[in-house]
Amino acid sequence: MGTQTDSPRTPRADGVRNRTLLIDSARQAFAERGVESSLEDIARRAGVGIGTLYRHFPTRDSLVEAVYRREVETLCDAADEFLASLPADQALSAWMQRFVSYVATKRGMTSALKSMLSADATLFDDCRRQMNEAATRLLAAGVATGLVRADVSGADLLRAM
Repeated sequence: MGTQTDSPRTPRADGVRNRTLLIDSARQAFAERGVESSLEDIARRAGVGIGTLYRHFPTRDSLVEAVYRREVETLCDAADEFLASLPADQALSAWMQRFVSYVATKRGMTSALKSMLSADATLFDDCRRQMNEAATRLLAAGVATGLVRADVSGADLLRAM
């Protein structure tokens, strides 16, 4: 008799790959045609069947949420990448440009995200916190070099953008 473990099963490599392909395909489709893009088209773009899409994302909202989370993660990761490769003021500028691109991508998902806001406030709280932390790291680096005013917070920067 086998032992039961409390740890979740490690996803198979092909499952992880398919999930990533679906999210990337959905992001492109949403940017081009909004969240009402055909799920069949998204699956086709990803090179998988519609059943695979539904196995990973049982609802359109779950797919929209995954795309939104990925965009936020990509945006926040870019802050550290820019800080590692650019002077603080240039890193902040590059990240602000990336933020504008993020907003443009999110625009295609606005209606679905608004309906999700009331259903899952923690999604937006988590994402807002991540973006605020990224902006705060960038500003702190700028303040440390004397290139950015010390009286601007990450939240202020996000509101201004």
